[in-house]
Amino acid sequence: MTVNPVKKQTNDTCDTFCYDEELVTRVKPQVERVTGVEQIFKALSDKTRVKIVYALTLEEELCVCDVSNIIGSTTATASHHLRQLRKMNLAKHRKEGKLVFYSLADEHVRQLVSIALTHAEEEVVS
Repeated sequence: MTVNPVKKQTNDTCDTFCYDEELVTRVKPQVERVTGVEQIFKALSDKTRVKIVYALTLEEELCVCDVSNIIGSTTATASHHLRQLRKMNLAKHRKEGKLVFYSLADEHVRQLVSIALTHAEEEVVS
């Protein structure tokens, strides 16, 4: 373990700089697995897209027109966000005549939103 004394600047940092070289060597390469995960959180960082994804957790699939009414937007706005979700592999679509229906890409997306919602509701209570 390497220890270098450093002046404490805030209450939430270490009083001294030290690190466990073995731990860092073991964990650092594994952290690279998160590559691409930021795109999921970026997609879900937009309130409109989170509303859409949450609506898609409540129903198996929704027409673009229904999505626009659910989120209180124009069809063009809903379509834009749905396309973004599709590009980010969070949603998929199918055409039926002139209608386009969207659904979640897989169960993992449903779980992410469910866990985030549960966490957010717990934070409000705390």
